[in-house]
Amino acid sequence: MNNIIPLISSGTTGPLGVLHLPRLWQKASLGAAGKLHADYPACGQGYDQMVLDGLGLDRAAFLAFIDTKPSYLECEAWVKEHGTKLDQASVEALNAAITGYVHTDEVCAEILPSVGLAAEAGPRDAVNLNNLDDWQGFYNELIK
Repeated sequence: MNNIIPLISSGTTGPLGVLHLPRLWQKASLGAAGKLHADYPACGQGYDQMVLDGLGLDRAAFLAFIDTKPSYLECEAWVKEHGTKLDQASVEALNAAITGYVHTDEVCAEILPSVGLAAEAGPRDAVNLNNLDDWQGFYNELIK
């Protein structure tokens, strides 16, 4: 199956407790395998880069590791070995930045009506808005 829409939420953590890391692993892994839906970057400049920077990880090294097709727990082990900002305060600051990120009015005006919500009636935070967008894309492509 090609063209997979990632459904792991940015609001999900693994045992390391880092928000978005499971989604980054899924998207980058799907991208490396040539199976990621064209609407999604394998490793974008938003939350993906925020996680890499927040954990002190080198982008190129992370993506080279992903090319080896690690499981999620193997990915977390690599992060523990290579990350330079894994202390509790750094992880908490990163998680707060992720949960506190709010999309612009323009992005909300684009996504909310496409999922059936009025622009003023839906969530504004990026985690929930992105979830709705992912779920609608999944529905449109595979269920509808």
